[in-house]
Amino acid sequence: MKSTVINNNIRNIAIIAHVDHGKTTLVDAMFRQSGLFRAGQQVNERIMDSQDLERERGITISAKNCSVRWQGVKINIVDTPGHSDFGGEVERALSMTNGCVLLVDASEGPLPQTRFVLKKALDAGLDIVVAINKIDRNDARPAQVLDEIYDLFIDLGANETQLEFPVLYTIGREGVASAELNVPGRDLAPLFEAVLSLPGPAHDPDEPFQMQVADLAYSDYLGRMAVGRVLHGTLSAREPLIRIDENGLEIPLKLTKIQAYEGLKLEETEQVEAGDIVVLAGTEEVNIGDSICAKNAPRRLPRIIVDEPTVSMRFAINSSPLAGQEGKIVQSRQIAERLKLESRRNVAISLEETEDKDSFIVKGRGEFQMAILLEQMRREGFELSVGRPEVILKKSGERLLEPIERLLVDCDEAFLGVVTEKLSLRKGRMTSLTNNGSGRVRLEFSVPSRGLIGLRDEFLTDTKGTGIMNSCLEGYDEHRGDFPTRFTGSLVADRPGRAVAYALFNLEPRGALFVSPNDPIYEGMVIGEHNRENDIDVNPAKEKKLTNLRAAGKDENIILTPVRPMTLEMAIHFAREDEMVEVTPKSIRLRKKILSAMERHRQEGKKRKVED
Repeated sequence: MKSTVINNNIRNIAIIAHVDHGKTTLVDAMFRQSGLFRAGQQVNERIMDSQDLERERGITISAKNCSVRWQGVKINIVDTPGHSDFGGEVERALSMTNGCVLLVDASEGPLPQTRFVLKKALDAGLDIVVAINKIDRNDARPAQVLDEIYDLFIDLGANETQLEFPVLYTIGREGVASAELNVPGRDLAPLFEAVLSLPGPAHDPDEPFQMQVADLAYSDYLGRMAVGRVLHGTLSAREPLIRIDENGLEIPLKLTKIQAYEGLKLEETEQVEAGDIVVLAGTEEVNIGDSICAKNAPRRLPRIIVDEPTVSMRFAINSSPLAGQEGKIVQSRQIAERLKLESRRNVAISLEETEDKDSFIVKGRGEFQMAILLEQMRREGFELSVGRPEVILKKSGERLLEPIERLLVDCDEAFLGVVTEKLSLRKGRMTSLTNNGSGRVRLEFSVPSRGLIGLRDEFLTDTKGTGIMNSCLEGYDEHRGDFPTRFTGSLVADRPGRAVAYALFNLEPRGALFVSPNDPIYEGMVIGEHNRENDIDVNPAKEKKLTNLRAAGKDENIILTPVRPMTLEMAIHFAREDEMVEVTPKSIRLRKKILSAMERHRQEGKKRKVED
């Protein structure tokens, strides 16, 4: 009979929350109060958001590990993303933990992505501590939010044990927590005590070493490293191990170094105990989900299961006339290697090769996840082109199914009509409307995932930047029919050259432009948005004809409407099915898949003949 022992010297917890509810700020305060930093030491804010993109956008993109010590107990902390597009990171992170702290904003309450991360934690059977954060907000409503949290737990099928969660009231920015709403907190001691009240990791002392790879790290000196929680047994340096891959093959493994988290750093150690989170070097071919076991007792563990991807995008080499001028890495082989690396490192992304050797299909959770991957690649020097995101449809017998999202909208009452109209056009169905008499309303919709592609930019314009929109995947349902994705056409350049102010000034009445004077252009490049539904070919390089009656310098003071800088998300949302986004380290351009105007018109003629 197996004997289970609890290791009370360790706690493994994940901090889970919706985007912007303050989890990374709270982790900062936990670092400071646990004595991780010396007195007077200068430390950046949001320490765990170490990537440039995370700091720029103010969100957590990838899950990261660290540890603190409190009353002699080592607490391994995993800071997880709150955006559902990075759900694969949450699933990996939760596989290393035994409990979690659910952070909820005292004003906004549980949002769709709160539901998403909490469902993952409940499915994993984790013990939960609830922290209602930002109780110092003027519009805080902690009592109602706590009721909403209980409703959410019940709605997600939590058992009686999971419903008896401890509740704390926190102000992450000030680093205070209290078990009573009316008693001001002085520090985070109540939060640390609540974490220590959770049970430590259980293990069988008679079992040999066993762990599952939940994350990958990389070092210029040590190569690829495997990160995971030790499920059973202990591990010492130079101990013979084997790796069991997804096909069940047993491959010998020779470790070069064993490390564990101490604060923000990795410290080399000679031995690790069951329950601790370790980083193993010398594991060059390892992948997420692989089992690492003692050589004399190989046993394969169930692989980490993640939700299926819902969106696909075509990544291809840059075939425009400006290819190779701004990026260092342009070959399809190098693009394929980078995408394969990403699919190994991120379990939520999968890669499919196509018949065309120069393009690849990348599948993921959402267009935002794709945009982040593209942004990372362009910063690394890649130059490529991508198509519009497409949702992945399923067949169930004769029925066609599509992914459906639960969408929560918070906006002023004045914008209720326009928001409802836009969502109904995209086959959205309102499921609830709440008006608390405060001037703002909260709406809940069931919307096809394809209806949300490109909606965010329109939504912010319609609500004058005051609306809040959040969504998470609810599942697959019957296909709801076609709807227009864009009511405007494109202004397409009909020749190569450089944009001229005179030509752009005369094109402004046609629609919004994407290029400025002297920008390089080529035939087939989309230089603006046409006011009407159809595409038109234009000449943005047309210069003013000069005569002996008019001096060359006359009329030079043309004043153009400022061009809004094209971001990656804007370009991806704007592109139609017959368009692509050209992504380089310096520029983001839109273009037609078929550059030649003559060839495009020929193809349209053939299409009309077939339809007739």
